Amino acid sequence: MRVLYVDDESDIREIAQLALELDPAMRVRTAATGAEAIALAESFAPDLVLLDVMMPEMDGVATLAQLRGHEVTRRTPVIFITARTQASEVLRFKCLGALAVIPKPFDPMRLAAQVRTLMESESPPPSA
Repeated sequence: MRVLYVDDESDIREIAQLALELDPAMRVRTAATGAEAIALAESFAPDLVLLDVMMPEMDGVATLAQLRGHEVTRRTPVIFITARTQASEVLRFKCLGALAVIPKPFDPMRLAAQVRTLMESESPPPSA
């Protein structure tokens, strides 16, 4: 599974990448800005984008809108990773097209399993 992790904080990006790569099936690339994420997504073609909400210049919501405008990422699942987890905010993010919201601070030892569970819940069951 190709995962693109987007966050403006370098230490969080590094921790997330290490945590996700504990799952040998995950190939992870990171981006520090929304613009960098959009450019990287074109060549990396992620199966999932993990996206911080609060970033300078282009926040996560604007980045999601831009990703939806590109053929490669139009249907790519996006999970927001954010400290903004009030019920109204989570509902807003889901209405914008996010698959889910993982609260910050996240547990690095559980992050890969959380992502896998969320992705499996999004996938249709195999046909018999």
